[in-house]
Amino acid sequence: MEVERDGDGVRAVDEAKTTVRVAADGWEPTATAPALDPPVDAAVTGRTDRLEFPPAFVSVTEVDTGESTTMGGREGPISFPPGAYELRIAAPVRAYVRVDGAFSLAQPEFDRLVVSFPAPTAVRLGFRSRTGSALSSVTVPRSPEGVATALSTFPAAFQSTTADRSFSSMRTRPPRLRFGDRTSIPDAVREQVPDTSIELRLPRSLSALLPAAPLAHYLGAEVTVADGVDPTLRAAGERIGLGTGRAYEWRVASLLRRTFWLDCLVRTAGPYDANTVETDLLDDLAIDADALYDASIAERLLAYRGVDLDGIAADLPEWHLSLYVEPSEEYVRCLPHLLEDVPQLFTPRSSPLSDEDRLDSSLSAFYRDGDAAPEPVELRNADLGASRYHGWLADGVTLDTFKTLPAAYENRSIYRERSDETISVVAVLNESEMSEEHSRAAEIYRRRAERLNIDIDVRESLSTAELARTIERHHDLLHFVGHCEASGLRCPDGTLPVSSVDRSRAQTFFLNACGSYAEGKELVRKGSVAGAVTFEKVLDSHAAKVGTMFARLVVHGYAIERALELARRRVIMGKDYAVVGDGTHVLAQTETVVGAQAELVRTDDGFSLTYGMLPPGRAGARAYVNLDRTDRPMLLGNDRTFEMDAAELVPFLRRGEFPVIYRGDIHWSTELADELARDLIDH
Repeated sequence: MEVERDGDGVRAVDEAKTTVRVAADGWEPTATAPALDPPVDAAVTGRTDRLEFPPAFVSVTEVDTGESTTMGGREGPISFPPGAYELRIAAPVRAYVRVDGAFSLAQPEFDRLVVSFPAPTAVRLGFRSRTGSALSSVTVPRSPEGVATALSTFPAAFQSTTADRSFSSMRTRPPRLRFGDRTSIPDAVREQVPDTSIELRLPRSLSALLPAAPLAHYLGAEVTVADGVDPTLRAAGERIGLGTGRAYEWRVASLLRRTFWLDCLVRTAGPYDANTVETDLLDDLAIDADALYDASIAERLLAYRGVDLDGIAADLPEWHLSLYVEPSEEYVRCLPHLLEDVPQLFTPRSSPLSDEDRLDSSLSAFYRDGDAAPEPVELRNADLGASRYHGWLADGVTLDTFKTLPAAYENRSIYRERSDETISVVAVLNESEMSEEHSRAAEIYRRRAERLNIDIDVRESLSTAELARTIERHHDLLHFVGHCEASGLRCPDGTLPVSSVDRSRAQTFFLNACGSYAEGKELVRKGSVAGAVTFEKVLDSHAAKVGTMFARLVVHGYAIERALELARRRVIMGKDYAVVGDGTHVLAQTETVVGAQAELVRTDDGFSLTYGMLPPGRAGARAYVNLDRTDRPMLLGNDRTFEMDAAELVPFLRRGEFPVIYRGDIHWSTELADELARDLIDH
C-alpha cells in the first residue's frame, strides 16, 4: 500500500492499482493522533477541518460504548457530539478515520461523503486493501494425504471464528501450495489455524478432496483421508454423512451455502453494524442470533442443520461462483487462488451439444473474415451447479463458462505486485473496415483516463513484428480489432501466431476477431490473466457492439466475465463470445466497491427499476442503494426493485456510471438519464 500527498489531500494505491483519494482541506501533518483499532496497511496523521471521500457506505462507532451508526440512504448532515469515534468507509480501498471530537457527516446528492469538523482537528487516516495477499507457502507431498494436510492449513486466512467470518473483509488468500518430498508448514501459518473440532473424513482421492475444499476452508475443518470410507463430517461429536458420487458434491456445496448465508444473518448480533434488509428474514427462522453469534463454528453448523430455508431461499442472493476443476496435481495447485472468493467446486462433467444448443449460421458473406478463419471450437454442455457465474478449470471447452488455466492465477499474482505503475491501455486497429469500433473504444478509454491513472496508446496497421513487440511490452489491456486466421492474428505483412512471442505482458485483452479463442488461450499461457475471445466467425456489426460495451465495462471496474456477460447481451449470437483465463479478474476500479447494474421497465405510473451489484467475488459484502427511501444496505448479489417517476429516476441514474437494461438493449446510466430528461421536457 502506498500513501502520498496529492494536492489538497491524500491518495492511497494498493497492489491491484485500486485507488482512493481523500480531499483534506488545510491538511497539516502531525506527529500524533488517536490510534486506530482495526489493522491497516498504511496510515497518516494530520489536522484538518474537512475530509471528502468518494461516495461510499460509512459506519461510525463510538469507541467507549461500541455503539454504531450508519448514514443509510440519507443525504444528511448528521451531527455527532464530542467523543471518541472510529469511522469505517467502504471505499474501493477501505478507509478508516479515528477522531476525538465533534463532527458531522453528509452525502450531498450522494456523489461524495463529507466529514466536517467545527475546527481543525487531529485525525488518523488509515487504509486497508481489499486485495488479499497469501500468508506464506505450505509444502506437502504429492499425494491425497499431502493435499488434505494443505487444506487443513487454509483456514488460517480467516480473521474470525464468529459469524463475522462471512464478511469479505475477514478473509485473505490462503497460503500458497507447493509440492515437495516432505511437509513444511511455517509457524506463522500453523499459529493462525483455528481449533474448530470439525473434521472432514474423505476417501483417498483428489476427486473427493476438491469438492470439499471450500467447505473445509470456511468451516476451519481438519481434513483427513483413508481408503474405503464414505465422505463424513464430524462436528462437536456428531457425525454427518455426506453421500457419495455427484450427490456428495451437491451436498457439500449446499452445506457451504447454508452455513455462509446464515452466518451473514447471525452476524447482525455482533458489535459491527451488520444490519441489512435480509436481517428481517431472521423473524421467519428458528434461530437465536444473539446466542449463535459467539458460538463456535461447530455449534453454529449443527444449529443451522435444522433450519428450514425454503421460505426465505428466494430472498437470499444467488450463489456467486461455481468452478469445475480437474482432479489433478496441476489444478490442485490453484486452490489457494480459488478459495479466497468462496466458490463452489465440482469435478467437471460435460456432454455433447444438441442441435438446439447453438444456431447454425450461414451468413458467411457478412462475417468479419473469409475462408481463412480458424476452425470453430468444439464446444460441449457443462453439468452446472447453482450459481450466477461458472469457470471451467479442466480440459475441453464448455458453453456458459469462462475457460480458465492454472497460468492465469500465477500471472495475476505477478500483476498484483506492480501497484506503482499507471494502467496502460493499447487499442490496435489492424483492419480499416472496423475503424468505427476502434475509434469508439479509444474514446471510451480516453474519457475514463480523466478519472483514473490510465495511459492510452492508439495504434493502427501494425506489422507482425510491431504487434509482437506490443504484446511483449507491458500493457494492462490490449484491445485488438481485426481478423484472425488459422495461422494467427492478421497483420499487413502476414499473420502473427501468439505462440511465437517471447512472453505476453498484456494483463488483459479483447481479441475481437473471428475465431480468436486459440490465440487468446495462448496469451494466457504466455503471461496474461484473462481476456475476451470469439469461438468462430462473428458479424462485424455484432463485434462492434460487443467490443465497445466490453471496453466501457472493463475500464469501469467490472470483472472480465461479468463485463462480457453484459456486453454479449447486445447481440443474438452472444454465445460466440467467451472469456479465457480468470474471469473474476478486475482490471480497473469502479466508483463504488463493485459495479452496479439495473433493469428498467416503463409502467403506467412511471418506471420500475431493479438495481443490484452482482459480481463473481466479494461474497458476504454489502451494497447500498443511494435513494432517500433506503435506510439499510443489502447483501451483495441481491437486487431491489423500486417504483419511481422520471423526476426521481433521472437524478438517480446520474449518480453513477453503470449499465441499464432497457427496452431490450443495454444503455449507460448517464446517457439514459439524458434521454429520459429530454422526454420529460418534451412532455
